Amino acid sequence: MRLTIVLLLSLAGTSIIGTLIPQNESPSAYLQEYGEFFFRFFSTLGFFDMYHSWWFQALIVLLTANIIVCSIDRLSATWKIIFVKNPPFKISRFRSLQDKEEFSDQRSPEQLKEIYEPFVSRRFKSTRIEQTDKGYSIFGEKGRWTRLGVYVVHSSVILLLIGGLIGSIFGFDGFVNIPEGEAVKNIRLRNSDKLLPLAFEIRCDDFNVSFYDSGTPKEFRSSLTILEQGKPVVQKDIIVNDPLRYKGINMYQSSYGTMPATDIVLNFTSKSTGKVYGKEAAVGQEVMVPEDGGTFVLKDFSSAAKFRGQDVGQAFIGTLTPKDGPPVEVLLPLRFPNFDKMRRGDMIIAVAEQKQRFYTGLQVTKDPGVWVVYSGFIAIIIGCYITFFLSHQQLCVEVIEKSTSSKVIVSGTANKNKMAMQRKLKKISDKLAGLKQRT
Repeated sequence: MRLTIVLLLSLAGTSIIGTLIPQNESPSAYLQEYGEFFFRFFSTLGFFDMYHSWWFQALIVLLTANIIVCSIDRLSATWKIIFVKNPPFKISRFRSLQDKEEFSDQRSPEQLKEIYEPFVSRRFKSTRIEQTDKGYSIFGEKGRWTRLGVYVVHSSVILLLIGGLIGSIFGFDGFVNIPEGEAVKNIRLRNSDKLLPLAFEIRCDDFNVSFYDSGTPKEFRSSLTILEQGKPVVQKDIIVNDPLRYKGINMYQSSYGTMPATDIVLNFTSKSTGKVYGKEAAVGQEVMVPEDGGTFVLKDFSSAAKFRGQDVGQAFIGTLTPKDGPPVEVLLPLRFPNFDKMRRGDMIIAVAEQKQRFYTGLQVTKDPGVWVVYSGFIAIIIGCYITFFLSHQQLCVEVIEKSTSSKVIVSGTANKNKMAMQRKLKKISDKLAGLKQRT
């Protein structure tokens, strides 16, 4: 018991640390928050991912072993009480009880035996009649198995600890961003640079987001498809708190964002005529320049493009190849639609429209111990009900022969809830006393 208290206090204390120190944040966030010394100190102790640290898992293993040993140590005595075929019956024990009820009956003990024995048998699973020095006693017993309730509670705690340990060792928590129309088969583990390959692919077929009038996101929904060897096997639309589950892996809607547009509309404006030509373009695709002006290929997108050392922000970069002349690199900043006017040439090129594309951010988790934990929750509810609401009860109805009547003494005991047993004895005594008028 002393070791149990020490282990429970240790787990409680370290859990407080895990609450005060945010778990699984980025190293840069910890470094900024605690400084280099405490960052290294806490990192060495595993405080940033405490519930997966070796010492926290060791505490769980020790507590589990401790509960098992304590349960086995006490189970031998309980086993002898529960599974004995003929439990010992000592009339002296019942005579010494303070809680008892007495009344007299005018009939002989043999007449009462025929009435009382069926009554006790209906209410107690095990009954027998034994002769005493003053007459006889009807002994009844039930609920011996309820003494196992505390072991059910112990087992449930063990299941909870083992389930948590299984999830800690064999589970994972990662994330992945998937652009619309693309599929991935690797995720990045949280608080790590490691990529974890999956046994299947996750494809984002579509993404939609709706907003409140204030502009804040109302709901974002991803249409996901699971692919096995290139073939779709599961499809589901997920939202926050409604994940897709497949082969023990959970995919939660976590975040979203926009991708740089790879499909755009370009405007080609003729300097000589002023006529504007609209052309759809995609990265890597060759576009014919109007008025026999050659070809144009969109090469890349930059989120922070520079022109002569100056930051011009997001921009597309392409190559214009005139019909007669060498290729020319063309910079198309999104903030400056008329930027290409500075370039010499017959055509001015500008980005007229971007076809915005979203990506969905998924939290991908696996916890193989979750069903063990659920079993522990169910077991602890059952165990607590048995422990607190059921009891092992023993009843003794002693009939003593008098000269002209019989004396009946009703006594009993229970291993729990003594007050309820007192009320039950009073109720049984009243019913037995009432049987004499009806017979």
